[in-house]
Amino acid sequence: MKYTCPCSYEYDPAKGDPDNGIAPGTPFEQLPEDWVCPVCGLGKDMFTAE
Repeated sequence: MKYTCPCSYEYDPAKGDPDNGIAPGTPFEQLPEDWVCPVCGLGKDMFTAE
């Protein structure tokens, strides 16, 4: 499952967010609570599962 921010950034757990210290394989649910969209800065609560 992938998670999409309103700005169209897509978090793919298989890829993670290595530029921000999130290893590939990290489930969305395990992202730190203070993790934000690397494009626009919105929080996890703004993402929708797809």
